[in-house]
Amino acid sequence: MKAKHLRLILGDQLNPMHSWYEHVDADVVYVIAELYQEANYTKHHVQKITAFFTAMAEFAQQLESKGHQVCYLTLDDTEMYQDLTALIEALVARYGCESFTFQRPDEYRLRTQLKAIKNLLTLPVIEADSEHFLLPFDELSSHFQPATHVRMENFYRYMRKRFSILMKGSKPEGDAWNFDANNRQSFKKADLKLIPKPLVFDNSAEHYLQRIKNHNIKTIGKESPNVAYPINREQSLSLLHFFCQHQLPNFGDFQDAMTVASPYAWSLYHSRLSFSLNCKMLNPMEVIQTALAAYQNSAGSITLAQIEGFIRQILGWREYVRGMYWANMPNYAEQNFLEANRNLPDFFWHGNTKMLCLKSAISQSLEHAYAHHIQRLMITGNFALLAGISPSQVDDWYLGVYIDAIEWVELPNTRSMALFADGGWIATKPYAASGNYVNKMSDYCKGCQYNVKEKLGPNACPLNSLYWNFIDQNYDKFTSNHRMSFPIRNWDKMAPAQKIEIREKAAELLSDLDSL
Repeated sequence: MKAKHLRLILGDQLNPMHSWYEHVDADVVYVIAELYQEANYTKHHVQKITAFFTAMAEFAQQLESKGHQVCYLTLDDTEMYQDLTALIEALVARYGCESFTFQRPDEYRLRTQLKAIKNLLTLPVIEADSEHFLLPFDELSSHFQPATHVRMENFYRYMRKRFSILMKGSKPEGDAWNFDANNRQSFKKADLKLIPKPLVFDNSAEHYLQRIKNHNIKTIGKESPNVAYPINREQSLSLLHFFCQHQLPNFGDFQDAMTVASPYAWSLYHSRLSFSLNCKMLNPMEVIQTALAAYQNSAGSITLAQIEGFIRQILGWREYVRGMYWANMPNYAEQNFLEANRNLPDFFWHGNTKMLCLKSAISQSLEHAYAHHIQRLMITGNFALLAGISPSQVDDWYLGVYIDAIEWVELPNTRSMALFADGGWIATKPYAASGNYVNKMSDYCKGCQYNVKEKLGPNACPLNSLYWNFIDQNYDKFTSNHRMSFPIRNWDKMAPAQKIEIREKAAELLSDLDSL
């Protein structure tokens, strides 16, 4: 096989609608490669690696079936190369290429690596757009500036206006920009019976599992012989339509709710489209338009609050965190405003803790490589915040354990939203909560060994003393933050003796987090 032009397709660039594929060109060869570099830069969930590998192989077969020249390389084929750079150099020489083109990576790490190839090759190296996101890359700097707070709500309203989504002329449909206040319901007993069985797939992963083992790739999480997530565009569209029909009618109401009382507690009303979106098998605008069509044709079964809550995640939040990521890299990964430095407890790797909220969220993550946004933010994230866990260790865990975790979306959510490590670039206050929040939004506390109503004593919920200790330890950092005035005032009102007891209880817990 000879080719004048080499084009690289990364594992999260599986977009069959990209303009690259509009015409078959005999002078172009596409390379899709399993790389030790990508499988091992953090310790990934085993299901995450098999999902990426199966989706990449599926995409290579689709391109070949349409007549494109594809060089698909497995770990067996790439083990001799030190990294992606060495592989590209070898392939350029093998095919006698006259140019090398790559789609702009979504990760700073990979973009830096690929841009550096220009200094190594004596041929043109071209960066193409991935043709995926709604806000063009060149416009990011006009909306996002480094180390600067950007209000998501303002950005979201701009995107609604720009793309005329849920708008009545210049005003938002329903005369309100968001219905978040409506979307905080918890499950009652009757609600649990209505939760739909999730759509999962049965894509064989055994071949890829064996290859991962053969190459000693270190992984976390529960191994599965099948990939339950979509591995191609057809399956992704099936999941999208399933969501619109069975889950969207209740999505908004229960998007923050959590439960252990349903066999479908791990999926609930969430779309689980993030893997398909982040790998670009689906385009965000087609997801929005498909959901809008379902809303408009639902005869009222899908309310404005449901559709708005979903669109805000795609049109608003997803585009927003991408902008914040690129505005602040590479310094983002160094932020530690609260000077947190404790080690991540061992139970994050096995789920064996007496705290039922953490046990449920972590065990689910290890079993399914998935947890919804409130489990990530207000259960595992909140605990890590209150316990002062090192942001770098938390980053590594989130980046590795979730099937949809790619650094551009993981880092702002973890370091900014969950840990407040940037001091307020995204969130205007830390999303810290005591056991009361967990009790309000879930049924975790009902079956827990700890008592959510108690701050002190051997059976007291650890989140309670850790919460007030967190306020105390960061008092000076929070006094100038008006959004923290309420907990600050409440801490100030406590009797000195009670403060001492809370500090002592928190110190006891923090000295042995693995025993919780």
